This record gives sequence, structure tokens and C-alpha cells, in this order.
Amino acid sequence: MPAVSVADITVLPRIHEAPHARARAVKSITTAPQGFEGEGFPVRRAFAGVDLAELDPFIHLDQMGEVEYAPGEPKGTPWHPHRGFETVTYIIDGVFDHKDNNGGGGTISNGDTQWMTAGAGILHIETPPEHLVVSGGLFHGFQLWVNLPAAKKWSPPAYQDVRAKDVALLSSSDGGALIRVIAGEVGGYTGPGTTQTPITLIHATIAAGAELRLPWRRDYNALVYTMAGEGFVGDEDRPVHTGQLTLFGDGDTIVVRAAKNQESRSPEMELFILGGAPIKEPVAWMGPFVMNTKREVLQAFEDFQNGLLGSIPAMYKEDATRPLNRGGAGAKLGGDSKPVDVLDVHGAPRDIQQG
Repeated sequence: MPAVSVADITVLPRIHEAPHARARAVKSITTAPQGFEGEGFPVRRAFAGVDLAELDPFIHLDQMGEVEYAPGEPKGTPWHPHRGFETVTYIIDGVFDHKDNNGGGGTISNGDTQWMTAGAGILHIETPPEHLVVSGGLFHGFQLWVNLPAAKKWSPPAYQDVRAKDVALLSSSDGGALIRVIAGEVGGYTGPGTTQTPITLIHATIAAGAELRLPWRRDYNALVYTMAGEGFVGDEDRPVHTGQLTLFGDGDTIVVRAAKNQESRSPEMELFILGGAPIKEPVAWMGPFVMNTKREVLQAFEDFQNGLLGSIPAMYKEDATRPLNRGGAGAKLGGDSKPVDVLDVHGAPRDIQQG
């Protein structure tokens, strides 16, 4: 699990828990179900079983892999549309290509992030490069969906590359944890990602037996996904392991401690830590579209069918024969579209015929 590493963690700036800070209590621990996405790559659906209101401003999180592909096996997604949110793709191991009809795109590898603002509408494709398909190899990463408030859902599509070399690197107070700040701010240090919705996104590695006490904005929610290893969360020392998501309550500090004994294949505890300011607007979500009302979602499907979200650029002729995915990444496991889900600001079901 290379991502971004350092030869000497002691030279990094250290972040400290504020005096009289209150640790966030653990609200829930859920286990991500496993399945397949796109053309058949394995995923863990990290947010499954958590109320959407607790996740706000986030919508969806997939851990892609970790998988060792044989030659000819690497897979991606076909061309598919999005509207109303941002996709954040973080690659830990392996290589992934992104192309979109807005001219954005590129190749990301160990520790790189691709940040796409779908806004009013975009088409894109995510695939392993041809050389990886031929050779096979290790693939591991995450895709996060970040909601946009109603005022920004119709903004022009945009794209940004966040390179591994630009990620802010920090150490915990005792030097036992490496903290990679991809976006947002923590302890006075800011990551390179530009966010439309205020969030913080971190990849942290905690050495066996070490503890991370991470200062966290009180107005943000706090989610910690254990991508590898075993440990304990909160001052309650609730046990967690690979593939589990911890939802924290209110407070000033996220507390995670790595178990002293780890498996040889995961000698350290690896965490994906995220939080943001809740948007507190109704959410209507179906397949690749995240809007505020059912009417807006159905309009997005109609606009897509009528070609108003764009077309595959001529420069990507080699991809033109690949069918457009009607569900897209983030659809229900197995490729079917998720039914329209409309929530009010408190997360309670709302009459989907309204709006």
C-alpha cells in the first residue's frame, strides 16, 4: 500500500489535540457489503446501512479492490453520465485513466486523486490503461461522491488533478501516524484539493499500537473507514477491522488506536477519514444523478437521453463502441439503478411525488 510515504516521519509537522478538547463518541460501526461495479471490478460499499442524513454532504463511497489482477482481467466502467455532485477518485495502488466530454482527464497512480465536478451534467469513463490490462497487477482505490447544494448543482462541469507530491503530509503528536491531507484543513494545514462543498479528506496510516487524536471541526460530521488493519475507535475503545465504517458524534477530536498485533499483510492500520458541513437540503438520488427533487432526477434522465449532457468526444474513437452505462458507477450492486430516494433535511422519508 504505497500511496504517499515518507522516509522519516519525524521531520513532518505535528498536529496536536487542542487543550480541553472533547473526544467524539462513536455513534455506529457498520460493515461494508462486497460486490461488483462497472464492468465487474470488486468493491466494498462503505456507506451501506448508514442513514443518508448522517452522511451529509456525502452520498456514496466505494473501496475499489484491493485486488491482484491476472493479465487481461483489469476492468473499469463504460461511458456514463452524472449531474448534481462531485466524484473524487483516489488511487492507492495501481493506475486508472479518466476521460470526460468536457476535456478533463488524465492518468492517476499511487497517491493521486482525480476530482470531477459534474455540476449541470457530464459524461465520463474510468478504465485501467491498456498496459495494465495486458500485464495485470495490483489495484486499490476509492471513489467518493460529494453532494452539491442546490445553488451549485447547475454550475459548469470542472476537473482537477491532485497529485501525490502536492498532498499535505503531517504526523500525529507522538509520531505514530502519517496523515495525508488530500483536501480541506486539519490542525491548521490545508490539502491541495479545491472543494465546492466544505469538506476534509484524509488518508492516515497508524503504526501498530499507536494512537491518533485528530482535531476535527465541530461543524463537520466525522466518518472513519478502516481500509486495512485492526484497531479501536473513540475513547470507548470500540473494536474495528478492515471494511468497517465508524460514524462519530459531536465533539472536537477523532480518536483511533491501532491494535498492537496486526496481520503480516497489513502491518499498520490504514484509514480513510472524511467529514464536511451538512448541506441540509432534500436529496433525490437515482443511479448517476443526485438532485433535490424527483422531478429534477427524471429531467436529468430525459436530458441524457436527448444528448443534452454531451456526447463522447471524437478523439476517443476507441471508446465509442463501448455502450453508455445507464446506471453508472454508484448504481445498485449488480448494475441496476437505485430507486429514487428523497429525504428531508432530517433524513426522514418524504413524499417522492412532491417537488
